[in-house]
Amino acid sequence: MYRGRLERDLKLWTAQGLIDTGTAGRLLDEYDSRESAFSLGRVLMIIAALLVSAAVLLLVAANWEIIPRLARLLGIAALIWGSYLAGGVLILRGAERLAAAFLVLGTLAFGGAIALVGQMYHLSGDAFQAALVWFAGAVTAAALFRSGAVTAVAGFLAFVVAGADWTQSYSVDDTVLLWLMPLMAVIVILLVRYTGADRVRHLAYLLLVVWLGYLYGESEAAVVAMAITAFGAIAYLAATLPQSPLHVLARSAGAAPAFYSYLVLLLGLFVLHSEFGGVADRLFVGIVTLGAAIAGIALSGKENGAVRYLGYAAFAAETLYLASETIGSIIGTSGFFLVAGLVVALIAWAVIKLEQRLSKAATKVEA
Repeated sequence: MYRGRLERDLKLWTAQGLIDTGTAGRLLDEYDSRESAFSLGRVLMIIAALLVSAAVLLLVAANWEIIPRLARLLGIAALIWGSYLAGGVLILRGAERLAAAFLVLGTLAFGGAIALVGQMYHLSGDAFQAALVWFAGAVTAAALFRSGAVTAVAGFLAFVVAGADWTQSYSVDDTVLLWLMPLMAVIVILLVRYTGADRVRHLAYLLLVVWLGYLYGESEAAVVAMAITAFGAIAYLAATLPQSPLHVLARSAGAAPAFYSYLVLLLGLFVLHSEFGGVADRLFVGIVTLGAAIAGIALSGKENGAVRYLGYAAFAAETLYLASETIGSIIGTSGFFLVAGLVVALIAWAVIKLEQRLSKAATKVEA
């Protein structure tokens, strides 16, 4: 997505004579050479690694009983270590994309080996423990090889650990996810910083959002929803306001910290709508939601498009909700649709005007 915008901008600047064609080509080549840039070849290599690992594990599982036990162990160990050694050699030779495929193959084979060896020796444990060991192995491999691809695997495995049927285990209590989910998110973020796999940070932020939902689901109390809302507001202001000591750190991570903290804020306000039954209470929460939407547009409207559009959506949805709770209950269905249409038209006009102002402000800053 960003590459397409960059290419269009470079063509426009070249047509306007701001830069020459050679400079535009070099700028685009420099972006394509980055490890975090999208590459169809890299994606196909990873898909090939997934397919090969699935084929090998299915082949082994289908013939599991006729393979001698020693041969099973040696074959599994050879597949894992062979993949990692091949990945390391390819990294030293500069073949990063092919190396990522072998490292992913080794990490997936490690997960399959946990299940197959556990079945072969009837080891005690459950899916949660197996997934946790798999996650730990993926984290270790990502750190040792400084691999962004394996970091992505570790990010997905964090969700596997969180979603595993660990409640059936006699050795895990019900509070383990209260500390394990944020810990895994922090580990993934540290790996992202270390390996440079910037896109994987979204998995860590989504895991934190799911964790907050888990906290609310365990209690379903209004005070927890208010605490989550307050946390989202504080985190958003810390990531957005230039006066915040965390502003520089948040900016170095791109637009994601501001967006996800703003998303938590709005999700908390959404939950509060269902927690309060009185009209006055819901009206108060609605006014706070409108204020949060306007604050997000005002603070991040120029620099963070994701927050801006989320603020637009929240403002429009909350306006229609308040209209349905107040005007709609008085004037009936047909009258409500008429008022809703007028409200949406007014919101659209306000958004167009705001976009024009933001565009003019950005032009003045560039000038």
